[in-house]
Amino acid sequence: MPAVGSAVLVGMADIQVIKHTGQVGCLGLGSCIGLCGFDPVTKVAGVVHIMLPEAFADKSVDKPGKFANTGVPALIDAMVKAGAERSRIIFAMAGGAQVFKFGANADSKLDIGARNAQAVTQILKQLGMRIVGQDTGGNNGRTISFSIDTGDYTVRTVTSGEKTLCNLKG
Repeated sequence: MPAVGSAVLVGMADIQVIKHTGQVGCLGLGSCIGLCGFDPVTKVAGVVHIMLPEAFADKSVDKPGKFANTGVPALIDAMVKAGAERSRIIFAMAGGAQVFKFGANADSKLDIGARNAQAVTQILKQLGMRIVGQDTGGNNGRTISFSIDTGDYTVRTVTSGEKTLCNLKG
């Protein structure tokens, strides 16, 4: 059941949906991605806190939000179940920093942040979904917040402060 009129923090590997009014966000995104979807007509918003690009083939997934390939579809499904119309959902995402650097010639496979951002973008594209705002990469952690009331998706970093990345009201 989605929260109504509240402020909800989304923990690692978690998916939260709110409707009508309120805020939802993620604290301290390093290599993780905070993906927010919003249907501006029904005012259903959801956020998933993605940790890794894809689930392990030989293991069952106990928390779909942990992985991009299971978390993105699970977020969309949760939003539709709460009343969102799939064709109207628009997305913004932030995170995907390279927080661990292992030398000048580090293997790109170790850049989990870049791989997370690429996986989320690719999955949304395959699903025919639209990303209207993206703040990924670099070396700084981020905190994100989305307000249903204003439509603002904001990103805060220690070095740059807070900025409105985009407005998801359409």
